[in-house]
Amino acid sequence: MELDFITGKGHNFLADFANKLNVPLNGDRLILPASMGEGSVRKIGVEADVHLLIHHYRLKEEFVLRRFAPENPEGLVTFIFHSNEELFSVTTEGQDNIHISRHNPSAIQITSCNLNSVTRFPPKTDIYFTVVGIMTSRLATMLMPIRKANNLVQTITSGTTFLFYESMDGETHKVLKQIAEYTVEDDLNKLYYMFKIQELLYILFRRLLRRDAVPQQPVNKLDIEKLFAVRAAVLADLSVPPQLSELCVMAGMSETKLKKLFKQVFGDSIYDHFQKARMEEAAFLLKNTGRSVGETGYELGFSNLSHFSRLFEKHHGMTPKKFSVAG
Repeated sequence: MELDFITGKGHNFLADFANKLNVPLNGDRLILPASMGEGSVRKIGVEADVHLLIHHYRLKEEFVLRRFAPENPEGLVTFIFHSNEELFSVTTEGQDNIHISRHNPSAIQITSCNLNSVTRFPPKTDIYFTVVGIMTSRLATMLMPIRKANNLVQTITSGTTFLFYESMDGETHKVLKQIAEYTVEDDLNKLYYMFKIQELLYILFRRLLRRDAVPQQPVNKLDIEKLFAVRAAVLADLSVPPQLSELCVMAGMSETKLKKLFKQVFGDSIYDHFQKARMEEAAFLLKNTGRSVGETGYELGFSNLSHFSRLFEKHHGMTPKKFSVAG
């Protein structure tokens, strides 16, 4: 199933979705028909310039959600929290979709509304997907104390084209869970949601501010498309370290530009991004496939298992042997 929509202020995603499925809305909630799966999408109008969408469902077939930029983009900043870190891609008109690895270490996306995006929800998987939309002027006011002093914050609140990724941490998961499970209906519920949105933004920007304080290089849709192609290539085979010279040829960028833009968007150098994904894959294999530490290390390209163990412990806080038997 596919759903196309145009983002922007005043757009009613929930109504479009209900119309596509030919099902009635249940207040602020769309309950999926049994033919599609089980679960719901909730829309919460927190304030006039702040909205919240909570997706929680399990689908029988793949669901493709395509967001298109409006002809006259308004100042809307979208924060997408992929709690289960599923596939995500950004596309431009006329270009093929670029799909990201199943084990995606970057789970929070911050984007301007003038970018097209494609989100693919796999079947038979629990989907937890939360979207916070805030008008740029409101966000700029909220971040005023740091806006002028930080280049990244200036970019996000400037109304230009941008895309940033940040990893999901335990604090963020906890707040998202609290939002999803909150069911109180009273005169204070919107205050609660606003408080939780501010908590999410506090945690997120506290992490973003740890990035190098360097001027943000302007990006356009073509740059972003190339960066996703590079990232897909980096994550395609986690047993082979990326070769920067080959990636530069693929992107048609100089080494300096590619390294700078990649770190700007994804928050890590190309090699560090590869290593994080590698360690996430190692954790998955150890927990879900019954592979031994040796088998996992060799599958991910490590000829020296001591080096693999040291790197794994650096990322996960324990050796792969302890991790594989931990509850």
